[in-house]
Amino acid sequence: MHRALRDVTEFDERLETLVADMVATMHAADGVGLAANQVGEDVKVFVFDCPDDDGVRHTGVVCNPVLDVPEGRDRSLDDSDEGCLSLPGAFVACPRPDFARVRGVDHRGGPVEYSGSGFLARCLQHETDHLYGRVFADRLGKRQKKKLYAEAERLADQFPPDWPVTPERVQG
Repeated sequence: MHRALRDVTEFDERLETLVADMVATMHAADGVGLAANQVGEDVKVFVFDCPDDDGVRHTGVVCNPVLDVPEGRDRSLDDSDEGCLSLPGAFVACPRPDFARVRGVDHRGGPVEYSGSGFLARCLQHETDHLYGRVFADRLGKRQKKKLYAEAERLADQFPPDWPVTPERVQG
């Protein structure tokens, strides 16, 4: 999880299948986003299904994302709780800019752009981070990181060792 993935260069049936599997896996795991490296793939693609601050649901696929967040005086941090399907059930406060915009292409090669505040902004940042070799624990101070990993360990027996749940395991 700590290395940047390869750019998506082929928009073919294999990518279409990967994206469909990722969406199914995300939903099976009750997640709001999932990056390709979380399912063992080495390409810059993530899927999401996440509400914004107004409760409006946003769904999408982003390949080769470029993230824009406010800087300087325009930057306001939101220190809400954050979790990750890679550490199921564990949540800690993680400061992030309260607005984010992501640009890239979808799984068919068409340009996409998503932006929003609050939870949606957090999701776009979190998933983009995964594709560039960062996990949200990297953004935490020592105390919060220790709390996160202790919580994940405490909850570990509630989740299968091969978490997250994949569509194959749900069906079979």
